Amino acid sequence: MKRTVIYTQRVEVVESYRERRDCTDQNIPLLLEACGYLPVPVPNVITDLDMFVETVSPAGIMLTGGNSLVKYGGTAPERDETDRRLIGIALRRNIPLYGFCRGMQSVLDYFGCEMETVLGHVALRHTVDGEWGSMEVNSFHNQACKELKNPLVAMARTEDGVIEAAAYPDKNIVVTMWHPERESPYQATDIDRIKNLFG
Repeated sequence: MKRTVIYTQRVEVVESYRERRDCTDQNIPLLLEACGYLPVPVPNVITDLDMFVETVSPAGIMLTGGNSLVKYGGTAPERDETDRRLIGIALRRNIPLYGFCRGMQSVLDYFGCEMETVLGHVALRHTVDGEWGSMEVNSFHNQACKELKNPLVAMARTEDGVIEAAAYPDKNIVVTMWHPERESPYQATDIDRIKNLFG
């Protein structure tokens, strides 16, 4: 039986129906399937998130992209709360966690790292260098971090000093600013990184 990985969803407001909807790019569950996992979405309004995680018993947690954090202009406080609670659960239960784009920003914010508005990081590809070597990645973000706080360690940066990947090795937390699900085909390095993290 496949092991599960739970993943977060963006919040979309549909004014004509007066609804706040949880949704996600279909490439996210497809990416998790390509990595060999059964993808399970997390509702942003679930009250007993601890019980949800305990019941699903995931091999890992994926914090996905979309919606800026409220403190940086976003309008989805329920998603901020879900991300924060999931990070806390991951730390308490020693569940591996991978976050990308907004997911990385949630982890940075959790550990008190400040972000700033950056230019030239939306809808393009650029080279990053660091502990993982040199690679070309996609970029779709307006906010970024240039200084990390303990226990996070920088794994990749751009030429202009933006931290594009970080890790908390003791707790199996890895985050990237690039979107692995937006690569076609999915990059082997991204798949290997996810599989190595979640096991």
